[in-house]
Amino acid sequence: MAEQEKLYVLTEKAVPEVLLKVVEAKRMIDSGRADSVQEATDLCGISRSSFYKYKDDIFPFHDNSRGKTITIVVQMNDEQGLLSDVLKIVADFKANILTIHQSIPINGIASLTLSVDVLPETGNISEMMQLIEAEAGVHYVKILARE
Repeated sequence: MAEQEKLYVLTEKAVPEVLLKVVEAKRMIDSGRADSVQEATDLCGISRSSFYKYKDDIFPFHDNSRGKTITIVVQMNDEQGLLSDVLKIVADFKANILTIHQSIPINGIASLTLSVDVLPETGNISEMMQLIEAEAGVHYVKILARE
């Protein structure tokens, strides 16, 4: 039977600098700030061999942020482009849309239900909801559920 992998949680000050630089290089590559591993490692001041040695073994710990799902209901006018504007706000906050359901408009008003996965890089959900509610044509925004 294979030995079970052991995991540890450390504060940042206890992590060797090279590992913190590996995390930063991974962030640069994922965000597009670096086009290659070579560029990211050069910018971070580590060797490519260090990057490849540790890249699969270190990652940031995000307490209670990964895997949260919220379901939002938005009552809005049936106007061309409004749904697109709302979805752009969600995308700008880097939340992952899991489901979208829009009701058939009645008297020019539709209900939109969004299930959104809150990721570590997702911005402030309250701010996101305020921006959605501030859109012309949006009547209200409410959180139906959190998981």
